[in-house]
Amino acid sequence: MKNVRKQRAPGARVVAIGGGTGLSMLLRGLKHYLARRRQETDRHPIADLAAIVTVTDDGGSSGRLRREYRVLPPGDIRNCMVALSQDEALLGRLFQYRFHSGRGLRGHSFGNLFLTALTHVTGDFAEAVKVSSEVLAIRGRIFPATLENVTLEAVMSDGKVVAGETRIPKSGKKIRRLRLRPRHVRPFPEVLEAITRADLILIGPGSLYTSILPNLLVSGVAEAIESSSATRVYVANLMTQPGETEGFSLSDHVRTINEHTRRKLFDWVVASNQIVSPEVARRYSARRAAPVRVDIGELHAIGVRCLLDDLLDEHVVVRHDATRLSKLLIEEFVERKPGRG
Repeated sequence: MKNVRKQRAPGARVVAIGGGTGLSMLLRGLKHYLARRRQETDRHPIADLAAIVTVTDDGGSSGRLRREYRVLPPGDIRNCMVALSQDEALLGRLFQYRFHSGRGLRGHSFGNLFLTALTHVTGDFAEAVKVSSEVLAIRGRIFPATLENVTLEAVMSDGKVVAGETRIPKSGKKIRRLRLRPRHVRPFPEVLEAITRADLILIGPGSLYTSILPNLLVSGVAEAIESSSATRVYVANLMTQPGETEGFSLSDHVRTINEHTRRKLFDWVVASNQIVSPEVARRYSARRAAPVRVDIGELHAIGVRCLLDDLLDEHVVVRHDATRLSKLLIEEFVERKPGRG
C-alpha cells in the first residue's frame, strides 16, 4: 500500500456524512478541532467542517411538517445545527425545545418550526438552513444531501416493496435492496464540491439503511467519494438495529454499502473494542439488538484497514464517546495523514 497523499493546505477539510443521532454526536466532538481563523490551524487542525445530511425522514415532527407544508424534513439538520452551535446551553436548548401540548403544536420542536417558517419566508430550504446556522453561530457548514422531495423504498426478502423511512424497519422482513424515489435525485451542488475538496471523509455512525445509504444513493455522491483523494473512513455502529441490520457483522455493513453503490468507498473502518456489559447487552437483546461483531479478517479481505479503540459510552443506552472518537479521528487521520490503500 502506498503512503502517498496530495499536498495539503494548512488545516484539513473534513466532510461528515450521515443522519440521526450518530452524525450530530460526531459533529459535537469534531467542532472543538475546527479553527475559527486560518492562523489557528496549528492548535485547531480542521480548517473546514462540512456535514452532509439525509433528508428522507418521514416520521414524527419532521414527517408531519413535510406532509403539511411540503418542506424537506428538518429534524436531522436541526440536530446537526445544535451540535455545531457555539451556545448549546441556551439557543441549542431553544431549538431542541419540544412542545408537549397544544393542538397542532404537540410533538413539534421549536427548531423544526423555525426552519419550516424560514423556508416559506425565503422560499428556499437551503437558505433557511444557512440563516438558521447564522442564528445559532454554528462552527462548520451543513448541507442537505439533496433539495428534492425524496422517498426511501426498500425491496424486501419476499419481493414486497415498502415505501417510507419509518415503515421499512417495521416491515418484519429482511431488506434486499434500498432505493430512492424518484430514481435519479440531483445532489445539492455544495455537496459534491465539499466531497471533491475534502482531505478526510467520514461516513457514519448511523442507521445503515435509513441514515447512511440514502445519502450515498443520491446521484453523483458515491462517485465523488470513490474518486476523491481524501482518506475515507467508515465509523462503525456499536449495535445492530432491529429491522435493518439484525445479525450483521461489521464487514456486512461495509459490503452492503459497496453493493448498493457498486463502488469501494472506504480505506479504513473505525470501531470500538470495548465489550458491552452483560446487563446492557441483555436489555438490547430483548429488543433484538446486539453488539456489532468486528470481523477484522473479513474486512481485510475486502481491502479495508481497521482501527480499534475504546469508544464506548455506556449508561442507560449504548453510545459512542464523542470526545474519544473525535480525538482518535484527528490524531490518526488528520495529524498523521495516512495514505490511501
